[in-house]
Amino acid sequence: MTDLPLFPPPLPIGEFRSRLAALRSVMADRRVDLLVIDQSEHRAYFSGFWSTAAMYQALLVSRDQEPIAVIRSIDAPSFSASSRWGDCVTFSDSENPIEVVAETIKSRGFGASVIGIERDSHFLTINRAAELDALLPEAKFADFSKIMWEIRLVKSPLEIACLKVAAEICDRAAAAAFEVAQTGINEREVFAAMTSEAWRCGADNAQVAVLSCGPTTSFHASFSGRVLGKGDIVFVEPVPHFRGYTARLMRPKVIGAPTDRQMQTAETMIRIQDEQFDLMKPGAYARDVDRVLREGMLAAGLRDSYTGITGYTLGLKCPPRTSDFTRVFLPNSDWRLEKNQVFHMYTSAHGLPFSETIVVTPHGGKRLTEMERKLFC
Repeated sequence: MTDLPLFPPPLPIGEFRSRLAALRSVMADRRVDLLVIDQSEHRAYFSGFWSTAAMYQALLVSRDQEPIAVIRSIDAPSFSASSRWGDCVTFSDSENPIEVVAETIKSRGFGASVIGIERDSHFLTINRAAELDALLPEAKFADFSKIMWEIRLVKSPLEIACLKVAAEICDRAAAAAFEVAQTGINEREVFAAMTSEAWRCGADNAQVAVLSCGPTTSFHASFSGRVLGKGDIVFVEPVPHFRGYTARLMRPKVIGAPTDRQMQTAETMIRIQDEQFDLMKPGAYARDVDRVLREGMLAAGLRDSYTGITGYTLGLKCPPRTSDFTRVFLPNSDWRLEKNQVFHMYTSAHGLPFSETIVVTPHGGKRLTEMERKLFC
């Protein structure tokens, strides 16, 4: 493929106003006057601005004023270029960012207010929370855990457009990897082909793929420079981000001719997984969707046990998280699917993995990743 994917236009200001309106509605219900957002994904979701996690930074959202970003001075040009809001307070690298956040809260009139904080944030450490509490003795803190993760679950049409591009990058990157994966080729060459194609097609993250090669394969593996030989399985999992939105795809390739057992395993898994996708309609219980795959795999004798999840949330994501487990598919998952939720649905057996990026529709789960579902060879 030589033509690049067609990119949707940048998210307009109206998208961010709609997100803020939904957030402020919850703040009003919980009587929170000011919300301190420090989880990177949430800050990006509500402002459009991405920043590194080298130092603490925050977005302050009130119920009736423009959001205020508290950021490193070095990030001010990036903030100006990408944020949908213009109000920011900067601090030098020699300053304490928690103190700057506290002083900004007091100077804007919220020092004695009800302040929401993310107790489940990766960035509000115990020490930082204690320091913020000490610096704002007149404030009352309210736990705002889980809420913003929940707000982000249902994707807008503009978000799905970004996820479609990420899914197309997955398809192209996997195809590039399999084209190179031949007998006598170093696995690093396969990885280089996959990642190069992802970046060429618009990926904007550093870790854009997973690779595992050998007589068998495993998730989350690291590679060591193996030279591919007949009978090896090549497991690819492109995980590109496009404008922060990530899609995922898993496919296997056998170097040489696959065995009858491998062909039968792949065909059975694909059939069971397709049955699972068909059930992914609004209102379906996640546990029922999970059961189709989990019990189907066990009944077919493809596994002796099945202890892992069979799917999880996809959307806006950045380090330190590698996956979004806001919603997962397990036997006890007592929640219902909603239209336009997006998930990574996956399974594997005998070293052969298959997965898709799936959006929930009234007609069942629709694949955003479109690569042919088969065992490649």
